[in-house]
Amino acid sequence: MTAQHVVALTGAGVSADSGVRTFRDAGGLWEGHRVEDVATPDGWDADPRLVWRFYQERRAQLRTVQPNAAHTALTTFARAARAAGHAFTLVTQNVDDLHQRAGSDVLAMHGELQKLRCEQCGLVLVDTLHVDPGRFVPCPECAHARLRPHIVWFGEMPFFLPEIERALARCTQFVAIGTSGQVYPAAGMLAQARARGAATWVQALEAPTNLTPGDRFRPGRAATVVPQLLGELAAALSLRWP
Repeated sequence: MTAQHVVALTGAGVSADSGVRTFRDAGGLWEGHRVEDVATPDGWDADPRLVWRFYQERRAQLRTVQPNAAHTALTTFARAARAAGHAFTLVTQNVDDLHQRAGSDVLAMHGELQKLRCEQCGLVLVDTLHVDPGRFVPCPECAHARLRPHIVWFGEMPFFLPEIERALARCTQFVAIGTSGQVYPAAGMLAQARARGAATWVQALEAPTNLTPGDRFRPGRAATVVPQLLGELAAALSLRWP
């Protein structure tokens, strides 16, 4: 078989089965806060203590959850694909670290909750201190007074866009997992893959807004459906699959 390049995009649905709370509720608030107050550069400038506490509390919640079957299936699939000479790129909109803890290499386009970034010199480091939500952390390199969450806020450019674009340019199989199809630029990736002739596979609880009749749609919870979906794709690529 000609070498394939599988690109997978994951959203909040892949981590919901692990108990990771989604920030935004039905009323548009992020756990009781307006998006503008906790997820924008202006919100950080206006009330950095509120924003810092918000993300430190979200970071603390990660210690209470574990990767689920969808995360581990993606790791297993990636290893099987690469062992067969195919390429695999995993992109996530999520800021949790469950893909990494499951053993995956991932392009976290919206940042990582476990990391902090210096506002002045740009240093990025993992927050291993689990700092008290009420105390800022100074930069160990330039001694700037505080680090900010390493999160892409509204109005900021997502990370890894050149790498994602290169992967999409070579994509032969595209898998969208647990995404709403509403948040751009990630929501446009499915259409880009289709336009380049890739086979498209989609999992979500309900049909996302960017779904088309040509997509192979598998409804249901990620922890149940994703291992099955990846098993189908593995069979199509003649991969060894558990």
